[in-house]
Amino acid sequence: MSETCPVQIADHELALLTDLYQLTMLEAYWKESMRERATFSLFFRKMPPTRRFMLACGQQHAAATISRLRFTPAMLERLSATGRFHRDFLAWLGEWRFSGDIWTLPEGTPVFPNEPLLEVDAPIAEAQLIESLLMNLVQLETVLASKAVRIVLAARGRPVIDFGLRRMHGVDAAVRGVRAYRTAGLSGTSNVLGGLRHDLPLSGTMAHSYILAHDSETDAFRAFARHFPGTTLLVDTHDTLEGVRQVIELLQEEPDLRIEAIRLDSGDLGELARRSRTLLDAAGLEQVRIIASSGLDEYEIATLLDADAPIDAFGVGTAMGVSADAPVIDLSYKLTEYAGIPRVKHSSGKVNLPGRKQLFRRQNSEGTFTGDVIARRDEVIDDAEPLLVPLVRNGSVDPDYLRAAEQARQRVEGMLSCLPAPLRRLERRASDETEYPVVLSLGLQSLAASR
Repeated sequence: MSETCPVQIADHELALLTDLYQLTMLEAYWKESMRERATFSLFFRKMPPTRRFMLACGQQHAAATISRLRFTPAMLERLSATGRFHRDFLAWLGEWRFSGDIWTLPEGTPVFPNEPLLEVDAPIAEAQLIESLLMNLVQLETVLASKAVRIVLAARGRPVIDFGLRRMHGVDAAVRGVRAYRTAGLSGTSNVLGGLRHDLPLSGTMAHSYILAHDSETDAFRAFARHFPGTTLLVDTHDTLEGVRQVIELLQEEPDLRIEAIRLDSGDLGELARRSRTLLDAAGLEQVRIIASSGLDEYEIATLLDADAPIDAFGVGTAMGVSADAPVIDLSYKLTEYAGIPRVKHSSGKVNLPGRKQLFRRQNSEGTFTGDVIARRDEVIDDAEPLLVPLVRNGSVDPDYLRAAEQARQRVEGMLSCLPAPLRRLERRASDETEYPVVLSLGLQSLAASR
């Protein structure tokens, strides 16, 4: 075993990021000469009780990643050393390239139970191999984007900044999470690598240690404001309101200093925000904003704003970074067609919809979504928009659709305004609550009944 362990998985290693049974099934398909095309569908069956919709995220990024998978000679040597695989099968793996099609929902699409986030059409061994990686990539970003968009809704147009890096579940989640946050509409992140990689503005203040390292709060405030004009100062190291007063005195002594905001990170945030606002306004510092952090989630943000707390922006960390109230969705990746024949799993509670599918969404004259139709791929549904698009064709990524994935943030803004108002509520769903209507087309109903 190596004495050093890489912090992150390199892209050239991703073909091995799979479960053992995927490779053993692949060898079985290879031995049995099973090479017909298959369709697999990625979906979830149940909505978490604290969600009314999920925000599909990561599926287009995942599809593009799949098109680049390769088994290098070094990887094949490591597989050979396990003693599990036939030499000729490993040679076949060395020549393996994904050659199929992947249809995906656009990034940032609200999605509901049983609706396909993506479908893979490919020779069965190719479609089988990518299952675990696809599910991992889509699970993480969809879960985090779905939590983050609730926080954006709770903030009611106020900026939300990601502070979650240090408590997220690993470095991969911390970096890829920023991509989900950008899609969901966050304004910034403290995560330098994540922000630079995924083009989300960097934002941050200081730690309490910086204050404590100086002989006084005022010395710390003065030094930091001189180093970084337009900064935000953390005022709760000792006594929050006394910290605010020291900021005021500093600006009165040195009016050329640029201090953009103060940050409240402990205590009764609503009451402290009100008293801080009063102090700042009385000193003629109406332009200095108030940023709140300290264990916030969408419920606490909504409570603060319902009470008219004068908070201008929010920093959110752990609750969003681990999606504390709904950390997982039970994604499934199921075979729905092989060799041109629709396939169905009939296990109790785990039945899947057969065949290749398309998802249609209807809107009324006001632009509000009124319901979805899951249909067969070749069906046409009047007055409804087809949502699944072919991002990968014959193993190659369509650059037009990939560029469209970068517009996910704007898409989310538009789609949120089209969701029925009850779906934007934050409280836990009631057991008798009417769900967003998702129905099967007549063609898909007929196909499912015949299997």
